[in-house]
Amino acid sequence: MADVNETEQSASKGPSAAEQYVPIERVAPNPEQPRKRFEQGDLDDLAASIKEKGVIQPLIVRARDGGNFEIVAGERRWRAAQLAQLHELPVIVRSFTDVEVLEVAIIENIQRADLNPIEEAAGYRQLMDKFGHTQEKMAEALGKSRSHIANLLRLLNLPGSVLDMVREGELSSGHARALITSSNPEKLARQIVEGGLSVRATEALVKKEQSAADDNIFGKPDKTARAAEKDADTKALEGDLSANLGMKVVLNHKPGQENGAMTLHYTSLEQLDELCRMLTGD
Repeated sequence: MADVNETEQSASKGPSAAEQYVPIERVAPNPEQPRKRFEQGDLDDLAASIKEKGVIQPLIVRARDGGNFEIVAGERRWRAAQLAQLHELPVIVRSFTDVEVLEVAIIENIQRADLNPIEEAAGYRQLMDKFGHTQEKMAEALGKSRSHIANLLRLLNLPGSVLDMVREGELSSGHARALITSSNPEKLARQIVEGGLSVRATEALVKKEQSAADDNIFGKPDKTARAAEKDADTKALEGDLSANLGMKVVLNHKPGQENGAMTLHYTSLEQLDELCRMLTGD
């Protein structure tokens, strides 16, 4: 993984750390920059600050042909500096390959506090697909928990229309996580937005949907009959499995038959993540 920490430490020293000042028209953004959305209000605020104090943190760039430079980190500052009508920018020139430029750009975006959860998840997916980074490696390098990364990556399995709602701020990441296990996340997402439902209400809605689906598939079981059918050995096995997995296990197995069902009950997405890890051997 590219040494982003060294880059940030160099840039954090202020203008004196810049190797040079260059005309702003000689600086261009990276066409492969993964961040495509820049909030105009944030750019206006930054431009006002730049007008008063200048660009405090130099941009990280690499040299291109004809005395020009390509931004490795700092496109937001470059855009705001244009609004502030600056004529030159402080830069630190680094030698990066195309692969390293993309990697640094992704990591810089992930570390931004205002990144929405879908952009953050997309950044993790790019690091995995393009550079072969594991969740453990990303967690260690970025100071994130593995469960945080795994939970965000699951959001990318949602339909595009739901992801757009998260990008636009209509749904929170909590709403989106609750919808991951829904059989019809688009329908429920519309209900959430129209009804202004909380995350807790969304979780209850998904649970109700799943309960109804189970009843349609298996038929609503008679609790008394089911309890009577469950023998001591089955109950003991349930207890052993629950203790070993750290989550409730329910076995529905009729005496004298070969088939049955085992249900695992998780109480948090962290437990689900751990279960997936055990089942996939990741």
